[in-house]
Amino acid sequence: MYNYKERLIYTDLREHLSRKQITVITGLRRTGKTTLLKKLFEEFKTDNKIYIDLERIDNRELFSEKNYDNIILSLASRGLDFKEEALIGIDEIQLLPGIVSAIKYLYDNYRIKFIITGSSSYYIKNLFGESLAGRKKVFELNTLCFREFLHFKGIPYTSPKTIGRQFLPAEYERLKKHYEEFIRYGGFPEVVLARTIKDKIDIIDDILSSYLNIDIKNIADIRDQKNLFNLLKMLAVRAATRLDYTKLSSLTGISRPSVYNYIDLLEKTFVITRVPVFTKNPDREIVKAPKIFINDNGLLNRLTEVGSGVQFENAVFNQLKFHGKLQYYSLKTGKEIDFILNGKTAIEVKERATVQDKNQIKTLAKRIGISKIIIAARYPTPSFNDFTWGGDLG
Repeated sequence: MYNYKERLIYTDLREHLSRKQITVITGLRRTGKTTLLKKLFEEFKTDNKIYIDLERIDNRELFSEKNYDNIILSLASRGLDFKEEALIGIDEIQLLPGIVSAIKYLYDNYRIKFIITGSSSYYIKNLFGESLAGRKKVFELNTLCFREFLHFKGIPYTSPKTIGRQFLPAEYERLKKHYEEFIRYGGFPEVVLARTIKDKIDIIDDILSSYLNIDIKNIADIRDQKNLFNLLKMLAVRAATRLDYTKLSSLTGISRPSVYNYIDLLEKTFVITRVPVFTKNPDREIVKAPKIFINDNGLLNRLTEVGSGVQFENAVFNQLKFHGKLQYYSLKTGKEIDFILNGKTAIEVKERATVQDKNQIKTLAKRIGISKIIIAARYPTPSFNDFTWGGDLG
């Protein structure tokens, strides 16, 4: 039996089990989608259910049938009763794009609850959006946040009820080595549970290789994957900074339209995220370009060597995204607020925070009508303790 550790998203997924809508779990490969599917499969209160793994050729053949009656006969021969409420779990749906029409037919004509996993937002959102409009809800599964990281390691931790609690020296001393591991090696479940540094690195390298050689080949007609990989490394070097598509085109030798399309593909397949600028009113002084972040710190650090401050800010991004919508605010003078959370909270990221940092973000936040501010720091400062330790951001 698989080793199950509950994810934060699980409560919402379990609640959705009782709804007719198709439950779609998507996200980067190796984030635990299959494990979640199997756990939800257990929770469904009927024995009239079947699990379909599309990595198996016979299962792909089953759903490749053009005659839906033959699909029904095949599923019935495996024990599914179409006269009763049923559950069908389908794993790795991106391996069989043509399956969507069959799912739609079964959904519309029988009392069937579907739970589906797939590792490509690029495929699922575009194809499902057209074919299954109103029939599905998509849940995106990220790599672990730090709270989940600690849970997977069996380390007790009570997260703050609201983000931004003041620095607690005892908690920092207890958990700091774990947070440093999170910043360095990220939150893929297998990586977190791996016992040696070598194993962690090998798993991350395998995830990167599988993404480029399997996922990308399955969903996009990219003839030169080397170009995509070189661009990804270039983006990692620029993590936590503003995107300049023209400069990236010049440095990589890839046309500007292709650079934009590649970045769009990398974002829609969960490897990167573009964080947009925060604006309440049109302002000529505001920088408009989005910032780029890598969706796991282990990936970031295997793609390139970046400074300690960039590693920390990228880790903070990967924690804050669990709390809602992220933007940033920046003036052409260079002054900026690293993150605006849900349009209401200004967050400044510093490895070591000072009172001057607090005063500066307070001034900038006031300019855009935001009163709640948080200084997120990686290390304590003897003369200043009015900050939130990065590990307490969730």
